[in-house]
Amino acid sequence: MVAGTGEGYVFLAKKLYGLLLIILGFVLTAAGFESNAPGLTALGILSLIAGAILLALKIIRRNEGR
Repeated sequence: MVAGTGEGYVFLAKKLYGLLLIILGFVLTAAGFESNAPGLTALGILSLIAGAILLALKIIRRNEGR
């Protein structure tokens, strides 16, 4: 079980940071579209991508033992 290992906190951190980046990405992207600011929109999209990558890495790492 992952929770019993020392890496459990790393998995939890990646999951939480990934979800936080995805939420932040949606907010920044929406604000960028609303205010017609391409830089803010790009930052939001990059945040969405980073959050998705963190969640994908967590899932891949969890399924390595199978």
